[in-house]
Order: sequence, then C-alpha cells, then structure tokens
Amino acid sequence: MMHPFSYAKVADVDDALAAGRRGGRYIAGGTTLVDLMRENVERPAELVDITALPLREVTATAGGGLRIGALVSMADAAAHPKVRATYPVVAQALELSASAQLRNMATIGGNIMQRTRCTYFRDVTAACNKRRPGSGCAALDGFNRGHAILGASDQCVATHPSDVAVAFAALEATVHLLGPDGERRVAFADFLLQPGGTPHQEQALRPGELINAVEIPAHPRPLKSGYLKVRDRQSYEFALTSAAVALHVRGGVIRAAKVAAGGVGTVPWKLPAVERLLVGERPSEALWSEAAARAADGARPLRHNRFKIELLKRTVERQLRIVGGMK
Repeated sequence: MMHPFSYAKVADVDDALAAGRRGGRYIAGGTTLVDLMRENVERPAELVDITALPLREVTATAGGGLRIGALVSMADAAAHPKVRATYPVVAQALELSASAQLRNMATIGGNIMQRTRCTYFRDVTAACNKRRPGSGCAALDGFNRGHAILGASDQCVATHPSDVAVAFAALEATVHLLGPDGERRVAFADFLLQPGGTPHQEQALRPGELINAVEIPAHPRPLKSGYLKVRDRQSYEFALTSAAVALHVRGGVIRAAKVAAGGVGTVPWKLPAVERLLVGERPSEALWSEAAARAADGARPLRHNRFKIELLKRTVERQLRIVGGMK
C-alpha cells in the first residue's frame, strides 16, 4: 500500500532549504528512497526534488584535493578524469557499487545517505530499532551472516552498504552541508553514526540540512590507491567485506597510509592500527601480513558471521599487496 505524499521540484538552494525546514525529504536519483517507500519502510509526507540544483561539478582544490558535488551521478564521478587520475580508489569503489543503470541515476550525496540492506530493516513485520525505535533487533538472534562485526551494539548490527563511503572514510573526506543556519563541514568519520543506543539516527544532519558536496583533502604524492570488494557473486551485490587502501611511498618507505574496510562495520570502518603499523616501514610480504592481522581488532562476531574476521584480514592483505606493488 502506497501512502499519499506531496511532491515539489525546487529551482534553487533557498527553496530547497525552506522545504527542508518544513519537514520535506530531499530526493534526487531516488534509487533507495523510492524502493523504501514502495515497501512502506519510509513514509515521507513531502518529497522535495533537488535535481535542478547546481551541485553537479567535480573541481580540483588547492594542493591536489577534489570536491565532488552532491548531485554528481555515480557514473559521472567514476568516469571523471580528475577522479580517475588522482583518486582511483573512488572510481573503483563507484564502479563496483551497482548496475550501470543505477550508477547513471544515483548521486554521490544519495549514495552516502543510503540506508542499510538488512533484510529485517526492510521487512516491516520484523523487529527493527532502526525502523521503529524500541522494537528490538531481529538480526541479533536471526540469520546474521551479512551483518556487522565492528561498531555494532545491542540495539543494531546492520552494516552500512555504500562502497564509495569506504573510500571517502579512508581518504578522510569532509562533507559540506547547507542548512537554515548556513554552511558547515563535518568530517566524514563523524558524519555517519554508529548505532549505539540510537540506531535510527544514522547521519550527523541537522533538521533541513542538505549535502552540498564531498571534499577529499590533498594527500602527499605519489599516491597509489585502490578498492577491493569481496561478495557472494561478481554481478551486482553488496560487499561481504571490502578494503580501500591509499599508500604514499617515497624512497622505498611508506610515508603515509590510509586504510578503511566496508561490509563489516555499522559504518565504513577506518583501520588506524593498520595505518600506524605501515608508516615508516618498507613494503614487504611480512609487513602486509602483520598489518592485515590487525584489521579485525575489536571484532564482535555473531552466530553466522564469524567467517568475516578471516575474510576481512585476507581482503586487507590482498589489497595492500596490490596497491603496494607486490601482488
């Protein structure tokens, strides 16, 4: 059963923010929200179409960073020469994210805002604290093979589904926001929220705020980066685990390392222990193995997903070898 809602297409940012202040839900590609509305998981009273807003540019920033507009499609971002040349990890994550049709429609802002693919979240008859706070979490004692081993709580164990968010987390991006109180920036690590006791609060957004862009800071060069995704099938599928790696190697020594994992955490999971171990060392098989052994530090597996611990370690080790030039 589809619930009634109003629809408005806005022409400028001020109109969008005015609609957001009165409770309107922003929509662009609609590849997630429309599905959730069909399944009665989401029931917005008003949709605010923001596709006409001027947020479709990819621009270089001082020192070699990148700013990607919130309405740039996944396909356009992946194909953009600046993205491919400076941060291939982002292009690879986008190309492994979905079917070509979805990548043509879905936007960067919408992708990082997408909600979990947990089957219990999408089943309105199941207990889900993310969908209905206080109702419980059916995944805790249910079939939880695809659920989180990092960042979970006794309220929610759902993973975050975005691939490019893992690359943004690794590269320590910043989310630019526009709202009733003006502009502000939020570190990507603080934008997506771990569930804790409030799993229904998924992003650090204030009422009516709109994502303007995602900015990747400049990183030292030369920088090699890449994204590796492990899934049940090679066609369109969400990650069981993934790894985004960026390494700055100069004079045969790793000077900077950025590593994050996906498919295993309630949010894209930064791996600072792995990064610290790598910096100052010379690339070697022994180093990759030692670093990967730390990738699952703090993991709390459930009944059906203990295999993810070893899978995560192997994925991180494999991608370190690929990016580090020792396949």
